[in-house]
This record gives sequence, structure tokens and C-alpha cells, in this order.
Amino acid sequence: MEIGVYSFGDVQRLPGGQLGSTAEAIRNLLEAIQLADQVGLGFFGVGEHHTAQFPASTPATILAAGAATTKRIKLGSSVIVLSTDDPVRVFQQFATVDAISRGRAEIIAGRGSSVESFPLFGYDLADYDKLYAEKLDLLMKLNEGERVTWSGEFRRPLKDALVVPRPHRGRLKIWLATGGNPESSLRAGLLGLPISYGIIGGRASRFTLLANLYRRAYEEAGHDPSGMEISVASPGFLSEDAKSAKDTFFRHWSRAIEAVARERGFPPPERRRFDWESNRDGALFAGSPEEIAERMVALHRAMGHVRHFLQMDVGQLPHREYLRSIELLGTKVLPLVDQELR
Repeated sequence: MEIGVYSFGDVQRLPGGQLGSTAEAIRNLLEAIQLADQVGLGFFGVGEHHTAQFPASTPATILAAGAATTKRIKLGSSVIVLSTDDPVRVFQQFATVDAISRGRAEIIAGRGSSVESFPLFGYDLADYDKLYAEKLDLLMKLNEGERVTWSGEFRRPLKDALVVPRPHRGRLKIWLATGGNPESSLRAGLLGLPISYGIIGGRASRFTLLANLYRRAYEEAGHDPSGMEISVASPGFLSEDAKSAKDTFFRHWSRAIEAVARERGFPPPERRRFDWESNRDGALFAGSPEEIAERMVALHRAMGHVRHFLQMDVGQLPHREYLRSIELLGTKVLPLVDQELR
């Protein structure tokens, strides 16, 4: 099973309390990608957001820099908000990353749980799902060959249009991302796409039912079984001591969740809830390397996923602690998981 990391480009907080530079946040993100490659992790994802706290608004640009300065790690969006982007430009950008990296680029395409991109790019939230379905259809069509003929509702049609550059091996790997919507599991299965589940709260193993739904839809649609893959993205953080990891992550994770709670009108998180979710079958993978490896293996045995990647830099976690957590994930967790699943 591949182990990896994803990030929205979390901005650091300065000693005076104000948010630091978004430019520095992007440079920090590039440093994290390079370290993840050095310690042997399999994947680094950059998620599209458009806020002062999360300024990674152009994942492909960041990943192109990462592609030029790494050797082995796979690089992808996690996620790209396909509903408010132009699939032609998304494909071209990631095909460029793929060329630079010699075949290590992937697209994880989502509708977007954060919706700030809809007004920013002039789209109507009422068209949320229709936009995604149409743009995913075009993105898949673009992946089939360099000449494209296509028509839809939300953009002008393409007639024998040349779309270049082409990916290193001819095609990009495209994942469908979901936070747990059953319809998305069915859609991925029917389309024959690999699926990436964002498990950010509650019991992680409850997604086993969705994974089984996806597999059933995939098989019944008659797709090549070799393309049927599941990945899991979760919040998480590591330090040598489990209690220290949980205490540190709670301070920063709760700060991030409180900001969302104010915007969306739900109660702030409680420590007892966090403690439940950061142990055993919870969705928060904060703890010691040994504990996290054990929990990843347990979830793998329930879901059969091929990749598990963690979001660590939330709530202005200090950059040095973020880098140390990445280091532990690669040097401690990865060998333990490999040994157990060998």
C-alpha cells in the first residue's frame, strides 16, 4: 500500500498573531514535497483552495515545481475543483506536470466541498452536480487522444480540436474524489475510474460499505478489473510519542475546524470527540508511528485501499513539526506497513 501526504498550503501564523505570507506558504509546500520524496513516500497531493489560510489555488503550478525537483514520488491534485475549471486547461496543465516528471502526475477530480471557487470564477452553485458531471465527461474524453470532438451545456463545443501536450505515457491517471456520497461511488464504478475517499470524521471503517458499492458498480459495468482502485485521504499527524502527537494535532486541528464551524454554523469540536476519532477506528490518524501503522493496516484489511495519504498541516502547525511528521511517516510508518502487508 502506498503512503503519502496532501496539503492545501496552510499559512503559518507570525509571533504577533497575524497570518504570514501566502508566498512563504507556497515555498514551504514545495519543501514538504521534496522531503516526502527523499523519505520514500509514494504520493504527494495538493488541494485547490482560494482562501487566505489555504492559498494553494493552482495545484498544477506547484506540482510542476515539485516534479522538477523530485525523483520518484507521484504528484497529484487532491483535489482539483473540476466543477469551476476548464477541463482542457486542467488536462494541459497536468499533462505538462506529467511530462516534466516522466509519468508521475495524476488528477484527483472533485466537485469541491469548499465552494469559494464558484463565485470567484462566475459559476452558479445551483449547477453544482451538472457542472461536475459534464466537465468530468470532457476530461475523460481529452484523456483518450489528442484530437477531441465534444459538446455540452456549459462550454462551447470542440470539433477535432488538438489538445497538447500529451502525457508521458499517453494517458493520465484520473481519480474521482468523494467525501462519502453514495452516488459518487456509483459514478466512479460505472465510469471505470479509481476512487479516492476523503475520510475526515466519524468511523473510518464505515466507508467499507461505499467501497463495496463502488466495486459492485465497477464489476457490473464490465470494466477492466486492473483499473479498480481505492485510496483514502485523512487528517493526521505524527510524533515519536502518541500523547504528544494527539495534543499537538488537537490544538491545530481544532483551530481549523473552529474557523469552519463559525462559517457554517455548527458547534466547535470537543476534545473528547477528538480523542475518540484519533484512536482505533476513528478518522483522525494522529499518534505515534507504531499506532498509525497499525491503524492503517486495520483499515486496509477492511477496505482494501491501495493508498493512504494524510493532511498534517492544518491550523498553522509549525513548519518544522510538519516536516518532522512527514519524515516519521516515510522512515517509520511506511516500513511497518510494508512489513505487515508483505
